[in-house]
Amino acid sequence: MESFDVIIVGGGLSGVGTACHLREKCPGKSFVILEGRERLGGTWDLFRYPGIRSDSDMHTLGFNFKPWKEAKSIADGPSILKYIKETAEEFDLGGHVRYQHMVTGASWDTKSASWVVEAKCGETGAALRFRARMLSMCSGYYSYSEWHDPEFKDRDTYQGDILHPQAWPDEYDYAGKRVLVIGSGATAMTIVPAMADGGAEVTMVQRSPTYVVSRPDQDKIANFLRKMLPERTAYALTRLKNILLSRYFYHQCMTHPEKVREKLIGFVRKHLGPDYDTDTHFSPKYNPWEQRMCLIPNADLFRTINEGKVNVVTDGIERFTEKGLRLISGQELEADIIVAATGLKLRVLGGVQFKVDGRDIDFSETFTYKGLMYSDVPNLVQTFGYINASWTLRSDLTAEYLCRLVNHMDATQVRQCTPRLREEDRGMPERSWIENFSSGYMQRSMHLFPKQSDRAPWHNPQRYALDKKMIRHGALEDGTLVFDNPAGASNEAEVIDLALAGDRKAA
Repeated sequence: MESFDVIIVGGGLSGVGTACHLREKCPGKSFVILEGRERLGGTWDLFRYPGIRSDSDMHTLGFNFKPWKEAKSIADGPSILKYIKETAEEFDLGGHVRYQHMVTGASWDTKSASWVVEAKCGETGAALRFRARMLSMCSGYYSYSEWHDPEFKDRDTYQGDILHPQAWPDEYDYAGKRVLVIGSGATAMTIVPAMADGGAEVTMVQRSPTYVVSRPDQDKIANFLRKMLPERTAYALTRLKNILLSRYFYHQCMTHPEKVREKLIGFVRKHLGPDYDTDTHFSPKYNPWEQRMCLIPNADLFRTINEGKVNVVTDGIERFTEKGLRLISGQELEADIIVAATGLKLRVLGGVQFKVDGRDIDFSETFTYKGLMYSDVPNLVQTFGYINASWTLRSDLTAEYLCRLVNHMDATQVRQCTPRLREEDRGMPERSWIENFSSGYMQRSMHLFPKQSDRAPWHNPQRYALDKKMIRHGALEDGTLVFDNPAGASNEAEVIDLALAGDRKAA
């Protein structure tokens, strides 16, 4: 069994970023990235549908230590994947990644103060085991192999192709075809104009509208600053600008929702004109940021609607037919292809089965500690980004915190850190992991996630300013995170320490 100081589960944006932070802040520590797929990149390698792109700007979705250099700040998937791979190469991560290693289980043993992680090798089918002091879960929040698939009536009667964005066929030809895209989230808003520009006749079928915001795909200020200032300075200033603007906009949505709603819908009317039925197709029933907003770069969705390439239908689906869809209103839509952009299926900590000293862990019965650790679960840090801002803002903070823990435990010669409820925390209110967010993909799975409460550090605020204060600058020794299990407490621990020392020397 190989032993490491840190095991990172997942080789996407979070996993690569965490490994880079370890390289910089914990030099000499051994680590491995266990990646279930054949390649790095996570989301940005998995999704191959037309137009795949970020709906966050790359000056905040990018790592805080590696400037984004391209002109487009709203970047396409291949550009983001290239950025991730460049980062991995710059930090020499190649030898630290084990591909096709799907993690299935993890067991903590207090006596040896270590995790034993079980993985199945996709290439050989072998069951493998790895040991580590710390476990960093960077596996994202949704299943790569499953997606939300509503049980549409008579689906099997449809004679055309049914596609899902998460399993898009290679080199799929849709030019000249009639396409129905079911959904109105970020994925649908990306696919619809991309397929229309690729020669398809597209209709977006949505049950209810979503707030849509357009912005240029290039940040003129960022590009100007990059010409005038050193690269890192320009990147840091642009990042700060975008964080502050995003924070201001989100605050306005929370405090003046009606005013923001009026402006957002007015913006759509300006693009689509007074004759377009904006009230039906682009006027949501909920307030801004109660669900994630959709960003469309350069108003591409509006442009394709105005050009007659795209039609939007707002109605419920009664059933599939041989030629397309029958809607609740009785309208029938015919198509050669139906794209089901119906959402993600969330998964708690990568679907891994956890045990602590032989006891199964049900994370829905735990409380989150600062949104990154869990009550009574030792030496485990999970990366879960923002739903109302760029994911990487929080993944960077989480990686920094992991490094702080590793270094602090070295300095104090302890082997275990465990969030424990204090006496005054007993009976505290139980709240959902994510609050005030009504999106279906979240609501379908919130009962499976850890709980939060109304007090620090048992909450998951999803606010960057608070998280910076709590995670980056907050004291580690806070009376809630318990550091114990001193070094040299058992013979087994000494053997593991020797193995880790050997791994570090070999590295």
